[in-house]
Amino acid sequence: MKKVSQKLIFCFMTLVLIGAGSVSAEDHSDFFEGPFNSGPEVTKACLECHEDAATQVMGTTHWTWESEQIIDGKKVLRGKKNVMNNFCVSVPSNEPRCTSCHVGYGWKDANFDFSDQSRVDCLVCHDTTGTYVKSAAGAGNPAGYTGNAKFDKNPVDLLKVAQNVGVPERDDCLVCHAYGGGGNNVKHGDIGRALIEPTKDVDFHMGTDSLDFSCQECHTTEEHNIAGGSLIVSPNNTSKVTCEQCHDNSPHNESILNQHSAKVACQTCHIPFYAKVDGTKMTWDWSQSAQRTKENMEEIEHGHKVFIAKKGRFTYEQNVVPEYRWYNGTADAYNFGDKMDPNVVTALNEPLGDINDVNAKIMPFKVHRGKQVYDTTNNYFITPKVWGPKGDKEAYWNNFLKKDPQEAWKVASAAGMKATGLDFSGNIGFAPTETYWSINHMVASADKALECLDCHGDSGRLNWTELGYKGDPLGK
Repeated sequence: MKKVSQKLIFCFMTLVLIGAGSVSAEDHSDFFEGPFNSGPEVTKACLECHEDAATQVMGTTHWTWESEQIIDGKKVLRGKKNVMNNFCVSVPSNEPRCTSCHVGYGWKDANFDFSDQSRVDCLVCHDTTGTYVKSAAGAGNPAGYTGNAKFDKNPVDLLKVAQNVGVPERDDCLVCHAYGGGGNNVKHGDIGRALIEPTKDVDFHMGTDSLDFSCQECHTTEEHNIAGGSLIVSPNNTSKVTCEQCHDNSPHNESILNQHSAKVACQTCHIPFYAKVDGTKMTWDWSQSAQRTKENMEEIEHGHKVFIAKKGRFTYEQNVVPEYRWYNGTADAYNFGDKMDPNVVTALNEPLGDINDVNAKIMPFKVHRGKQVYDTTNNYFITPKVWGPKGDKEAYWNNFLKKDPQEAWKVASAAGMKATGLDFSGNIGFAPTETYWSINHMVASADKALECLDCHGDSGRLNWTELGYKGDPLGK
């Protein structure tokens, strides 16, 4: 008879306990001996017990960065892998930088093997030590294991992290989601590091002095598939997170408020402001990159630089009043190669719905406005190669000061469009864009929700005519 290892017996007992209803994380200090020389080595050890975990992860959009969706009547594969926004623009040709927030190891170019289970990064979500760090431009590899001396100065202790894995906590989620767009709270406005240990004044649900919700309370998780998705990568919103998961359709004691809930989203009244603690980026003008002066290099707004030579000019705001649009749960979206008109603002994503849509409600959004590079001959937006390792002669961030900025843009555009698979004419310009980010976090307590005159009356925050009304309905 073959000998059964003590480790496997322990694993079996752990799974039995979990199946019996135990939800606490097991001590893993006896499971791993190490040393580990790479992230994939850790994953292989994890899979000795959690045999299906990698397969489950590989079936999620956290791994694929795309899903099948219907946009403009067409079936497309869309996700972070091929979406265009007006922050750092898009992934193709920029993989090592963008994939620092991928739940995998080594996605450095289009040849990444999505079928290799050892490439799944278990630690990024299950770290409880607070010491696990993916390098900023290490293609998803942790510090110390990228092969780049610059990123490997302070190696992660992989054995220590592996021995102390547990149920994902808020800081595990926020290590990526809070830093989208290049910094804390930059992209979403309602998702920043302030949610790691918030008070109820920041977010009533997650407040440590209130309900102290984990992310999974709302973003329900089954077999590693986590509910939810942003409007830009998932315009079909097939994996919804809604207030109605906990609250019914008549949550108020006053009937007039329940009547409002038929056409007004919960978030509209219960999230009066976003970016409560840290400023969020509201505009990004790429056309001003390289135009540095002593004055603009020193400008600060809400704790952020408003000019960075390689990126351009920004504006930031704090305690922001959302913009309001009708939203029926789906959105329109710009896809690579779609034609655009440089003389009008192009919405790279846009909530769908109007006053006559029975499924639509008035919903709060952050609207981020940008100005980004496009092909003036083909009339579509460009995927520029902005990032590259030291010495890369195509990456804009490496070359904008070494040559004429226009020429640097053309070189970066040619490289990026080659990776995207679209023709580049060699002619560039800059055109205005906007992106919509639904506001769902930073929920206020009931006593701090909007009141009647916050929306109605001469000083109300809603633009009634823009929403399709003849005027303020209260004036009828």
